[in-house]
Amino acid sequence: MSEQTSPSNTPVNPLRSGIYDTSPLYQNAVMDLEFAGTTMGIDPNVLERLKLPKRALCVNVPVRMDDGSVKVFEGYRVQHNTTLGPGKGGIRFHPEVNLSEVSALAMLMTMKCSLVGLPLGGAKGGIRLDPSQLSRAEQQALTRRYTMEIINVIGPEQDIPAPDVGTDGQHMAWMMDTYSMAKGNAVPGVVTGKPIEIGGSLGRPESTGRGVIYVIEHAIELLKKKNLGNFVLKECSAVVHGFGKVGQVAAYELFIRGCKVVAVSDYFGGIYDKNGLNIPEVMKYMAANRSLKGYPKAEVITNEQLIGLPVDILIPAAIDGVVTKANMKNVKAKIISEGANGPITSEAQHYLESQGVTIIPDILANAGGVIVSYFEWVQGMQQFFWNEKEINEKLAEVMLRSFNRVADNAEKYKCGMKTAALISSVERLSQAMLLRGLFP
Repeated sequence: MSEQTSPSNTPVNPLRSGIYDTSPLYQNAVMDLEFAGTTMGIDPNVLERLKLPKRALCVNVPVRMDDGSVKVFEGYRVQHNTTLGPGKGGIRFHPEVNLSEVSALAMLMTMKCSLVGLPLGGAKGGIRLDPSQLSRAEQQALTRRYTMEIINVIGPEQDIPAPDVGTDGQHMAWMMDTYSMAKGNAVPGVVTGKPIEIGGSLGRPESTGRGVIYVIEHAIELLKKKNLGNFVLKECSAVVHGFGKVGQVAAYELFIRGCKVVAVSDYFGGIYDKNGLNIPEVMKYMAANRSLKGYPKAEVITNEQLIGLPVDILIPAAIDGVVTKANMKNVKAKIISEGANGPITSEAQHYLESQGVTIIPDILANAGGVIVSYFEWVQGMQQFFWNEKEINEKLAEVMLRSFNRVADNAEKYKCGMKTAALISSVERLSQAMLLRGLFP
């Protein structure tokens, strides 16, 4: 499908109408893609196709609230490219969700799946709301109605959702059940990130955070080989911006490896201890209080202060657009591993790389989640499950292979790893698109 349509089914030009390019995340994604395409000399026709999503569905999601009133929420599901296989991407519940942001995230998922060699395309979905303001019953009603609104464009061989910001395994269980009830039989492959009891995969909740650390270890080894640094992870210091599902696992993985995690933060701000935080203790406090606010054994700092701390490693694991032109000169970390999607703007990226900072890009650093989601999808389709040791070994193998591919292209094209990662993605994707051709 090469055209997007309005509700009246009248073809529109997405760029001219401005329905996609309104968010900085989308603008940055296109800018990065164009830069990578120019660097590698991509076929311009392929580049033009990759700038826009294949399909974008906007839905209204009416929900009867606990007080009897009906509220209507905005929902989206965007499929960017399905050349390599079914769409794959999370469902985000967040008050800032919009079509442009979801389209950008779908584009990043396309690049991520291609980079790590999965037979999947890129997709993303979301609903514009603050989930903390809804009861469990309201969230269930919302999730089920949203699933029915998008049911014609999802499926185990069409588009496979997963958890994202504001959603978790319980939301995926509701989605799976709703889809299965509509189809008349259990369809575990329709979503990933499900609870283990209904076909989820061991290691899936921790996979993204673990992958963030795996690539940091590979980056340290690469810098040693190039004589650009003599880092030892257990002697390094680190900060984690965003102490959520990804950030907590990343901080814990650093902690057990002996790395000194001096600061972590959430939406309300951060906590800091120059001697290193006890991450398991901080995780327990977070679980009990649902926030870092009031943690008694550390200093209070702002998120901006955290980003500028003099450490070896920075992990932005919260939201996009965290490191920008406004604060890029404050960054003192030597290695940045992007746990979130698009946390560094294009301008900040090029500046930091010019200062010798190694940036491990989001489509590589946080790819662990989609890799193990793929494993879950395969296991669900075959009803044959692996143990966690096998899952982690397979994850580590894919991450290493992908990292080496990016490092090779960075050397070949004399560019930063972020551009090299996109080049690696587009190489595979463009070959597949050219082989399949343009229909009709």
